[in-house]
Amino acid sequence: MIRHLVLFKLNDGVGKDDERAVAGAEAFAKLGSVIPELREWECGWNTTVRDIAYDFAINSLVDDRETLAAYLNHPAHQAAAGQWREFATWVIADIEV
Repeated sequence: MIRHLVLFKLNDGVGKDDERAVAGAEAFAKLGSVIPELREWECGWNTTVRDIAYDFAINSLVDDRETLAAYLNHPAHQAAAGQWREFATWVIADIEV
């Protein structure tokens, strides 16, 4: 199994109430019910306000590298990630569990 973690940092001048960020969060929230390769799906806004904190997070679980690739290439994921490219940057970690 692979735990896929993503942390998003909004670009300067973009708040979580920005319409692009709201739409991006809604797009990611839907993925758990749309992409069958996902065994677990959690995402949401960070509640901690600190200089080093990221703004939004995804925590998901897939069976293996092949299902991770299927998730990453899924059209719904591609569309959601494409929205975030306009207003945020991110880091990922894929951990074998």
